[in-house]
Amino acid sequence: MTTPADSTRTHLLATPGIQRVPSPQLDLFILRGFLEPDLCEALIDQIEAQHRPSAIADANGDTAFRTSSTCDLDPASAGMAELEARFAALSGIAASFGEPLQGQRYEVGQEFKAHTDYFEPDGPDFTRFCSEAGQRTWTFMVYLGAVPAGGATRFKTIDKIVQPEAGKLLAWNNRLPDGAVNPATLHHALKVRRGRKYVITRWYRERQVRPGLSPFPDC
Repeated sequence: MTTPADSTRTHLLATPGIQRVPSPQLDLFILRGFLEPDLCEALIDQIEAQHRPSAIADANGDTAFRTSSTCDLDPASAGMAELEARFAALSGIAASFGEPLQGQRYEVGQEFKAHTDYFEPDGPDFTRFCSEAGQRTWTFMVYLGAVPAGGATRFKTIDKIVQPEAGKLLAWNNRLPDGAVNPATLHHALKVRRGRKYVITRWYRERQVRPGLSPFPDC
């Protein structure tokens, strides 16, 4: 298993069942059935028990920009070691390069407007969040259930819309081949129109994440 994230694209391409979205502008992958329904339900229960209002780095003054809730998943809870191992095996990135796992919850009418997961190099929070572990490299996000209406993820630059489905994983590279951040990863968690949406997210960094390192942003 590698430690840097640079070989993750090759690693994912060798994964049975993986789908690469055909675009020269970003590396975006889809894998159905990454998590079983019972594990998805257990994660939903944990999110329901511990969620709080989500926040953003580099706040832009728009109080409706992100209206979801966030949960810091308990690493000691049942199944978390298995989940960590699955992410490491799929990504080819050592777990020590990953931020703690988070869950997100969206009620009807809630969304996360178009944003990127990397930290703006000139943003006011860049030093605060990146001075030790570096920039975010890859994002791995898993839907925990279908949504009756709305709740899709739209990658605006390539006009790709992905619908929620229990256990479906999305993975994308937040950087360009030269290591610069990739603005084509701009994506929008569209409003939930009916039902409720749950996802879990694993973000990877350029350098190892020291245990106990804080703060970690929600986005």
